[in-house]
Amino acid sequence: MKAEQFQQYQQYFFIGVGGAGMSAIAQYLSGIGKKVSGSDRLFQFPENDALKKQLQDEGIDCFLQDTSGIHEGLDAIVISTAIEEDNPELLKAKSYHIPVILRADLLAAICLSKRTIAVAGTSGKSTTTAMLFHILHQNGLGASLISGAGLVSLQQVGKIGNAYVGDGDWLVIEADESDGTLVKYEPEIGLLLSIDKDHKELTELHEIFTTFKSHVKRNLVVNMDHPLASAYAEKDGVNYGKGTSFEGKHFLQHGFQIQFEVQGTLCKIPTIGQHNMENALACMAVASMLGVSLKDCCQSLHDYAGIYRRHQRLGEYAGIQVIDDYAHNPAKIAASIRACQPVGKRLIAWFQPHGYGPTRFIRKELVEEISRTLRQDDQIWMSEIYYAGGTAVKDISAADLIEDLKQRGVNAGFMADRDELFDTIIPQLKEGDVLLLMGARDPGLEKFGKNIANRIKDFVSQNQVSNHLKNITE
Repeated sequence: MKAEQFQQYQQYFFIGVGGAGMSAIAQYLSGIGKKVSGSDRLFQFPENDALKKQLQDEGIDCFLQDTSGIHEGLDAIVISTAIEEDNPELLKAKSYHIPVILRADLLAAICLSKRTIAVAGTSGKSTTTAMLFHILHQNGLGASLISGAGLVSLQQVGKIGNAYVGDGDWLVIEADESDGTLVKYEPEIGLLLSIDKDHKELTELHEIFTTFKSHVKRNLVVNMDHPLASAYAEKDGVNYGKGTSFEGKHFLQHGFQIQFEVQGTLCKIPTIGQHNMENALACMAVASMLGVSLKDCCQSLHDYAGIYRRHQRLGEYAGIQVIDDYAHNPAKIAASIRACQPVGKRLIAWFQPHGYGPTRFIRKELVEEISRTLRQDDQIWMSEIYYAGGTAVKDISAADLIEDLKQRGVNAGFMADRDELFDTIIPQLKEGDVLLLMGARDPGLEKFGKNIANRIKDFVSQNQVSNHLKNITE
């Protein structure tokens, strides 16, 4: 999509508007005055009425995916790579000769219309995008946002939270490499957080990030603490991590707060994990290029509220912490486990892999990372692989990963039906435990996490009553 087409087109229709990436762009377009509508299969289910209403509140007309929203007055149809060629709405749009635009091409055109900061890397993109937007927003730069995860601060005022239209020149986007679309963006500033095997082999990732670097107009800010990412650093560029002006020192974690020093300035953030210190340092490096002082960065992050399903605390009941996280690749899962371990005495982790192909692809690395990360008393449980449909070859099970872990001496267990977690794990929880729930892509994980938290709350309440009666009778 050319920049002039983006300016010219006024009426957009999104097929699959409820998806995280699609809904963010749809909200942004509506926020800058475009007429936006869209459809989604999700809208046929009552549990998604809240999402539909949130989109409608942003000025987006919502339809069932039944072709009723497609008309000849539309300027463009927006699709993701997940939309099949025989989709009835896509076929109807083509019969009207309406231009069809890929989501990534539209986002690339939007990037050209703003001074864009693109956050890239195989881990940490959503959190860093959120932190950076928070800093810029708090310091009056009027930044806009297009992300893959909702910011809690925006959700608290009723928004989906993954998009925002500010009155300034800067736009912060989460730039995804998993489908290869990262190479389409031409940002003014790029951020490269990490490179690990996830969705693609390292050789293919190298090609993608090399092309991305060549498209960055001003500076690619690189994590010098990550071996593979550091190779992309410019000699005289602004970077962060070891040996740079933005190196974190004296890291400490107390409960759900981390603190560290950078250039002698103490920074405290209400989150967990050393990886989040790295994410914050990345934001500081970029913010410094925009004139935001280190002191102001730290002051802004002091009340950073986090993002949806990234170490999101679902509750604490009788000293039992319940945490929900989006971790789904080896590096993210290891980082999530390490971040949660200092929160309690024992960690019980649960993970639901997604996709048979992706699970097969990362099996070896995932088993190695979990084996290295778990402590002797920690546990890891898995439920069966989430299957979203299609023609996948089902020749692997989460039970295979559990057997791999058991052979390495890890305290691991498999339960095909995740609802068995209620009866299997909850009765053994005790004060000082952390229950960490991990998984991605499955839209039912949010509800599942809340159900687990509520069941633990009920179990603790009933158990306390039972113990009280036992003490009386004794």
